[in-house]
Amino acid sequence: MRRRNFITTAAIGSAGLASASAMASSQSPSKEFKLKGNINHSVCEWCFNDIPFEEFLQTLNELGVKAIDLVGPDKWPLLKKYDIHCSMCNGAEIGLAEGWNNPKYHEQLIKNYTEMIPKVAEAGYTNLICFSGNRNGMNDYVGLQNCVDGLSQIMPLAEKHGVVIQMELFNQVNHPDYMCDSSIWGVELCKHLGSDNFKLLFDIYHMQIQEGDIIRSIQNYHPYFGHYHTAGVPGRHEIDETQELYYPAIIKAIHATGFKGYVAQEFIVTWEDKIEALKDGFMRCDI
Repeated sequence: MRRRNFITTAAIGSAGLASASAMASSQSPSKEFKLKGNINHSVCEWCFNDIPFEEFLQTLNELGVKAIDLVGPDKWPLLKKYDIHCSMCNGAEIGLAEGWNNPKYHEQLIKNYTEMIPKVAEAGYTNLICFSGNRNGMNDYVGLQNCVDGLSQIMPLAEKHGVVIQMELFNQVNHPDYMCDSSIWGVELCKHLGSDNFKLLFDIYHMQIQEGDIIRSIQNYHPYFGHYHTAGVPGRHEIDETQELYYPAIIKAIHATGFKGYVAQEFIVTWEDKIEALKDGFMRCDI
């Protein structure tokens, strides 16, 4: 066989196998779903919001998954009904772009968080999300100090009620100009605040795009990470063989730090069967 013909034939064969493999991994139903109990699993509600909320909670009960992310007080009664924990509360923030780095939002944010923190505690929850806001030409050091000045005014209340305020890290591709876009900046904010009740929500998808070296970041900065989100890169889809991150190794690295918080699935589903996709994600993160 001539070399050129061999290469062409081999390439076509490899592409066919890769395509078949990807299709099989992304569409085949799981054979057995049984969680080991070493990881506290959660899922972000917005990724499955085309499923009626109560029906989705019933499904989580069937799967033995006891937590859900990014749910506000209006839906907490349903969580209580189905004994599902809100592992990351929202509802106090203004928006991703309008955050703690800009003093003009401090008055409203302080009011919002002062009202929400006791509600979170009363409901029996712990984590409450927050955002840095966009730079809008602001120096990162100035923005960091502005965050410290604003957040310092709510941290005593958070500490009193045992609520952990968690600032999420985002990448610059999906969220251009967002200030809290690196582990280092976020860790510096944690150090300046000096409170165990302020942590970072380490979104693995965002930080793979923004800085990479995910496992090293987890090993180096894990005391400052209070929560994790998962998704595939590229595309924020399923965390299977179609993407570049190997989640079993990442989850093992998280577990090795002694982390006792939650790992929440936050991928946009492409599979026809969304629950099978979710089950597959949980299993890949179950060690």
